[in-house]
Amino acid sequence: MSVTEIINKHERERQFSFEVLPPLKGTGTGRLFADIDKLAELKPAFINITTHHSEYVYRELPDGRFERSRVRRRPGTIAIAAAIQQRYHIPVQPHVICSGATIEDIEYELIDLQFLGIRDLLLLRGDKAKEDSRFTPTPGGHAHTTDLIRQVVRFNDGFFADGTPIKQPGQKFDIGVACYPEKHEEAPNLERDMQYLKEKQDLGAQYAVTQLFFDNRKYFEFVERAREMGITMPIIPGIKPMAKLSQLTVVPKTFHCDIPEALAREIVKCKTDEDARRLGIEWTTEQCRELYAHGVNNIHFYTVSAVDSVVEVTRRLL
Repeated sequence: MSVTEIINKHERERQFSFEVLPPLKGTGTGRLFADIDKLAELKPAFINITTHHSEYVYRELPDGRFERSRVRRRPGTIAIAAAIQQRYHIPVQPHVICSGATIEDIEYELIDLQFLGIRDLLLLRGDKAKEDSRFTPTPGGHAHTTDLIRQVVRFNDGFFADGTPIKQPGQKFDIGVACYPEKHEEAPNLERDMQYLKEKQDLGAQYAVTQLFFDNRKYFEFVERAREMGITMPIIPGIKPMAKLSQLTVVPKTFHCDIPEALAREIVKCKTDEDARRLGIEWTTEQCRELYAHGVNNIHFYTVSAVDSVVEVTRRLL
């Protein structure tokens, strides 16, 4: 069953999904599987797996000059998705991104995913490279998520990117995308950002997952405005518990979201990271209960650095 089918079939039932991060290259998958062991007990609707573009590293040469080259620091998302699917029999949703990939690279990803029987994708532009001031498309790649959606839809229709017919088309991919209740950092305003979301839906996106937020009011207002604009696809809230004191300043900067004043007041009272973690669990639990009260039954959790907190929150909600 695809993620779209799961969402639509069980829209009246409470269910969870989780995002996990592939381990750094060389550290193995033991920690990742230990985390998923905990999450799998909660019977998630699906698990999505992030991906990251290659990064530039600089190596000093014997003559003192520096050589710049691209490296990937994490195992392939496709391999991790296949391993999770085989080991846990839970639907998986790998991220497929524009950043760091050519159209041909993406086409090979689609071929591999189809061969593995993985049919759910979260399509994203991806973050700009750390060394760049703005997003720069890879030569021969896509500049926008909308371009990526067009490629996947064309693949679903039985054509490679160059227009060549696919002799034996396989099962079509379901398409999920991201959205931003507090707008994407590069969007000029929320209205324009929501117009981009409408375009993604019109091109073929079937559901959206939000960036993390701590203020439910912003999610409710975002969904209301989306419906007024004709965005009818499901919009799944993305939630992440606070886990450390430092996140009071790090999270808003990294994820471009506000910390509600009520939460900020409580965080500054915390003396230790454990105090902050317990507060994060309490806040997130109440946040989810309020979402339930407003008829939201699909909740997506970002688990990076917060697996145990997410497990405790979901157990309280079951």
